[in-house]
Amino acid sequence: MTTRFLMNETEPGAYAAMLGLEKYLATTGIAPLHHELIRIRASQINGCAFCVNKHSIDALNSGETTQRLLLLPVWRESPQFTEEERIILAMTEEVTLISEKGLTDETYEKALATFGLNGTAQLIMAVNIINAWDRIGITTRRIPGQ
Repeated sequence: MTTRFLMNETEPGAYAAMLGLEKYLATTGIAPLHHELIRIRASQINGCAFCVNKHSIDALNSGETTQRLLLLPVWRESPQFTEEERIILAMTEEVTLISEKGLTDETYEKALATFGLNGTAQLIMAVNIINAWDRIGITTRRIPGQ
C-alpha cells in the first residue's frame, strides 16, 4: 500500500480549514486525554490505522497508560474508565456509527447532565472532526508513522 497523495500538498486550502477546526478544539474545555480517547476510539471504529497510531502515541505522551489504550475497544467491560469517559466513549461510538441509531436520547441526556450544553456541543464537534480526519486518512491511504 502506498499513500495516494497528501491533502496538505494537493489541497492546502482544505487542509487549512481542517486545521482551523483543530484550533477551535484547542479552545474547548475538553481534557486533552479525553480528546485523545475520542480520536482513538473513532479511528478504531473507522479503521484508520494512521490516526490510531498517531493518537495512541499522542495519548501515551500525554500520560495515558498502555493498559487503558489496550482496553479501549472493550471499555464497557473495563472498570478503568470513569463515568465521564464512559459517556464520552458512548457519544463517540454513537456519532461515529450514526447510521445505526445516532446519538441516543439516553447518552445525550447523560452528556447534558455531566458536561452541560456547551460541553456536549464541543464533544459532538470533536467526534465529527476526527471522523472527517479518518475519512481523509483512509481515502488517501495514509501510512502509520509517515
